[in-house]
Parts: sequence; structure tokens; C-alpha cells
Amino acid sequence: MQTKTVNYRMYALLDLYDMHTGFFFKAVDGISDDDAHNRLNTRANHIAWLAGSLVHERYELANESGIDEKQTDNGLFADHKGIRDGIQYPPLAVYKNDWQHISPILKDALENITDERLDKPFEMPGETMNFYDLVSFLTYREANCIGQIALWRRLLGYEAMKYQ
Repeated sequence: MQTKTVNYRMYALLDLYDMHTGFFFKAVDGISDDDAHNRLNTRANHIAWLAGSLVHERYELANESGIDEKQTDNGLFADHKGIRDGIQYPPLAVYKNDWQHISPILKDALENITDERLDKPFEMPGETMNFYDLVSFLTYREANCIGQIALWRRLLGYEAMKYQ
């Protein structure tokens, strides 16, 4: 994808955003919904939670950017809830559809973001940062979560994630 932005500070983050947009689909490709809930007898976040959390954070960032959109099953992740035992998370197809819907909308907002908005304080429980730092952190978090899904693929016996 061609990255265009009115704000030079966003250029590298938007390149990563484009990579993550495609990597998300590649990370969850072919994984069954049963396997997406398999924690392999650990307390680790399973694929269904990781995928839903990724989608939720893109929607949250869109909301903070003035876009009024909600993911299909917002309640499971409202207030940044962690994984919960005994919950059947939605099928990966739901998350893929939500990801596909919000990604171009949010990208447009990030491409057109101003320095004033990037410098505006953002408050979260226990911390205040500027909006640019929030976008940077969420970009890092996306890479981390996609990497976890890629690891789960291998642990569950799937082929490695394809980057091409």
C-alpha cells in the first residue's frame, strides 16, 4: 500500500499500520474456531481473545479519532477487559469482518491527523500521554499480539504465518 500522510510524524507508523492490517489476516488464516479458543492448558490469552482485542483497540482508536463505530461484540472487550474463562468468543470470521471494516476508516483518519491532535493529552487510568504516544503504543501492541497469534499457530500445529 502507498502511505500518504499530511503529518510526517505518522509516516513510519502508517507503514506499520499497513503491514499489521495484512498480517492480521495472515495470522488467523485457516485457524478453526475451536483451536482459536485452545489455551493448551495454560493461562495464556488464546487466539480468539487476541484477535478480538486487536479489533477492539482499532475501534477504540477510531472512536478517539472522532469516528463513531463499534465492533460487532464490543461488550467482551469494553473497558479493556482481559480474557475471561468460560466465555465463547465470536468466530474469527466476525473479527476479520470488523477488522476489514474499520481499518480503511481509521487509516484515513490517521493519514489526515494534525500536529495539534497528536500533541493533545490522552488520559488513561494511571497515565497521561499525548495522542501520538498512544498511537505509537497501540502500533507496538498490534505487532506484539499478531506475533502471539503467529506463535499459537505453530503451537497448535498449523503452518507458520506467511508474510508474502
